[in-house]
Amino acid sequence: MSVEKVQEYFRGTEKEGKVIIPEQSSATVELAAKALGTEPDRIAKTLSFLLDDGPILVVVSGESKVDNRKFKDTFHTKARMIPAADVEGLTGHAPGGVCPFAVKDGVKVYLDESLKIHETVFPAAGGSSSAIEMTCGELERYACFFQGWVDVSKK
Repeated sequence: MSVEKVQEYFRGTEKEGKVIIPEQSSATVELAAKALGTEPDRIAKTLSFLLDDGPILVVVSGESKVDNRKFKDTFHTKARMIPAADVEGLTGHAPGGVCPFAVKDGVKVYLDESLKIHETVFPAAGGSSSAIEMTCGELERYACFFQGWVDVSKK
């Protein structure tokens, strides 16, 4: 299961043992905010896209949406989300638990500027009932195959 992969990923780091497993689902922004007792925008949702050279993940704040024009300007292609049936095979995590940790080799990860307004955010941790609290600096440090910060969202 993906949560175990993420917990193993954090072994030996300051984040070891910090994965939160709420009793209720955290598979959507609304559910995660309720389960974690925080505002929806602090949920760091990880969106999966397919580019010509492979899958990418873009982590945005919970109330943000991808701005198609900004996405195309940044990645030089139209935003094409990975079909739900293909997400786990391409990224290593099933929908609802996709996160930037313990992903398959070669999956590039980008963090969106929308996250920076928060002191801490809550990305998923590999399962539909999992999360971990991090600063943006920690998110940048621990995201696999981190490529950089982008501005591809709107509220």
